[in-house]
Amino acid sequence: MTSKSKLLLGAALLAGWMGLASAQDADPTNLVRGGLQVVQMVDQGKVGELWDGAAVIAKKRVARPDFIRQVGAARSPLGAAQQRTWVSVNRQAVTNEDADLAGQYVNVEYETRFANVANRTVREMTSFRLDRDGTWRLSGYVLR
Repeated sequence: MTSKSKLLLGAALLAGWMGLASAQDADPTNLVRGGLQVVQMVDQGKVGELWDGAAVIAKKRVARPDFIRQVGAARSPLGAAQQRTWVSVNRQAVTNEDADLAGQYVNVEYETRFANVANRTVREMTSFRLDRDGTWRLSGYVLR
């Protein structure tokens, strides 16, 4: 993985903002709001809280201290978010022999201007997985 693209798995219990719909049925407006809630929690340094509500697969892939360290290392050099605009919502059903990886996912991507890199935008992507209990939880966070 390059330094420009860091996959940072984490989680947030975001029950209620999308309900119990499939990825194809989920309301795009609610998806964007849920993603925005996650990136704002990262802005506020609430990274540990994101991990605490982890999707099962996220918690299996990265330990809490590692998640906090990785997010901090990726975000700190960028400075404060100055402007953020959502650019896409993608939905997909993933088949995989590993039952933990298989399932429905939604990705919400934002273009963000940060104080320390004001001459360009950075892409932030939040990924959500519909867990077995019918709750959408954050399963990934990527900066590019």
